[in-house]
Amino acid sequence: MAEQNYREVFAEAMTQIHDDYRQSGKESEFMLWFNVTYLKDTLSEITVSVASEFMWRQMVSKGNIQKIESKIYELVGQKITLSYVINNEPKTEESADDSTYTPSKSQKITAVEKPAEKKKHPQLREDYTFDNFVPGENSMYAFNASLAAAKNPGKAYNPILIYGGVGLGKTHLMQAVGNYMYAEHGSTQKICYVSAESFGNEFIESIRTKTTEKFKNKYRKLDVLLLDDIHFLQGKDATQEELFYTFNALYDKNCQLVFTCDRPVTELKNIEERLSTRFSRGLNIDLQPPNYETRRAILEKKMEIQGKHISHEVIDYIAKNVQTNVRDLESCLTKMIGYAELVGKNVTIEIAQQQLRDTFAQPLSGSIAVETIQRVVANHYNISLSDIKSNKRSTKFVIPRQIAIYIARNLTEYSYPELGIEFGGRDHSTMMHSYEKIENATKTDSSLNTTIQQLIRDIKDYKK
Repeated sequence: MAEQNYREVFAEAMTQIHDDYRQSGKESEFMLWFNVTYLKDTLSEITVSVASEFMWRQMVSKGNIQKIESKIYELVGQKITLSYVINNEPKTEESADDSTYTPSKSQKITAVEKPAEKKKHPQLREDYTFDNFVPGENSMYAFNASLAAAKNPGKAYNPILIYGGVGLGKTHLMQAVGNYMYAEHGSTQKICYVSAESFGNEFIESIRTKTTEKFKNKYRKLDVLLLDDIHFLQGKDATQEELFYTFNALYDKNCQLVFTCDRPVTELKNIEERLSTRFSRGLNIDLQPPNYETRRAILEKKMEIQGKHISHEVIDYIAKNVQTNVRDLESCLTKMIGYAELVGKNVTIEIAQQQLRDTFAQPLSGSIAVETIQRVVANHYNISLSDIKSNKRSTKFVIPRQIAIYIARNLTEYSYPELGIEFGGRDHSTMMHSYEKIENATKTDSSLNTTIQQLIRDIKDYKK
């Protein structure tokens, strides 16, 4: 039987730690890396719930679990250890009245609670839920913010804009908000998921058929608007104006707004400033490609959902070679599962290498010239094309050159020796060193990641 002797002590410890982080200007770090829920306790142990095994390992490695234990020791003068369960595991009868540490009156970020009754929204994919999303360092902030919005719509975070490249999970998180709320409230809340393109087409049709009032009533009386791919709105002035008034009507009623985009709002072109400022009013969250550990976890989760099995060796092979996005990971996994089912035998690493050879050899974005990459990077850093290829050793030239090499290696089929020729006759080892230096830097420098993603978008759009 859970005694619950330390429920209030745990809450006080979390409050004090939260205050410390707030005063030091690191409140967002607290919200992300102290995301635990009190469940029960004994005389020497407190059991908490966490979102995932990955989340617990990260909190341990960052020393945050020890910080909680130390704070509890300060309060009671006794060593109390923390143990954990993953939030989607069945809870015991004793923990049925679980309570959650609440950071503030308007914010409530807790582990995912499974609604008792399963309901399906007609516009939402049934599998796009928080339970099926695997958060990693690249997406934990977006995951927690989206979950908080779903639990406390219109109050916790509003609006939310999630941006990033294709296949990183923007639409999944957006629809997870809708699925969670629909499962909780059913049709009592008006939830609408729509792409910006469909929104625009529907608005134009309402003008043609003289039914604009019906259109306005549909969207301005919602409780939740999930608008996907707002970059489609660029240059569409009439649709932007209508969305501006729709935004105001919903925001003023504390309705939840969630948007997605393939780039930061600041990079959108031909968007009215008044609409742009509203997109930027709440949280703008950048989704980056997942790291190796997260890619493995995603593949394992997909297999668990499908009830399939592929060897750890093959999973490791896919996770190491697919560094682009979740969609590409799923594509490779589906190909391997399909092969296994068709030929009726297990997939070995040799079979995987053979079957995925062409997939891994393909460039990420069609035929892109190395010179285009060099020119875009050079323009971004205000240096010349010849500087990129030169032997100049100043940091002003070395960093852009290494970034150009990194992007060229990822966006083209060129080998290191071939790239060396394109970059002024450099040898294989120099090219490899440049690539690895930037690759390692992206693991710890989020601003560099953002810059590289912006450059890639510019390269793909170059002279279109």
